[in-house]
Amino acid sequence: MPSDKHVQSRARALSSPLRLRILRLCLHESRTNKEIADILELNPATSLHHVRTLVTNGYLAPEEARRGNRGAKEVPYRSTKQSWGTRIPDAAPMLVDTFLQEIEGLAPEEIQVIRVGLKLSEASRQEMMSRLRTVIEDYAMREPEEDGVATSLFLAHHLDITGSSVAED
Repeated sequence: MPSDKHVQSRARALSSPLRLRILRLCLHESRTNKEIADILELNPATSLHHVRTLVTNGYLAPEEARRGNRGAKEVPYRSTKQSWGTRIPDAAPMLVDTFLQEIEGLAPEEIQVIRVGLKLSEASRQEMMSRLRTVIEDYAMREPEEDGVATSLFLAHHLDITGSSVAED
């Protein structure tokens, strides 16, 4: 059983929108630190710090080194998908921030949104969230499809602080 310190270290490794974006970049395609830095417009040293943190905690795995354009050794990294089951305390604000960073620059038609207000008992709410998680987890754990297009899903559930009982906005 992992120690509390190990669990905290793993959760802390995922507490950065930048690290979550790196994991997403390396989910379907191996990428080198230079490629990650270029895509995210980072200094390679900054990117490497985050890559190493993810590797140390088992979220990224280095693959066999290869030779780059100028003959330099480059190590590609691939997401291990281990982040999916990791619980991050108080993650909601950070996950929303990550989502907003990832959609920045997309045209409105490139984002599909569903928004609905519901009034459910606690048992029905738990059932809905469990069923949604099961469906999402099923797709998340599948192997990437050869002809597939990389896509992301962000699902948020929150209490309606207005106290409204309107069924739909």
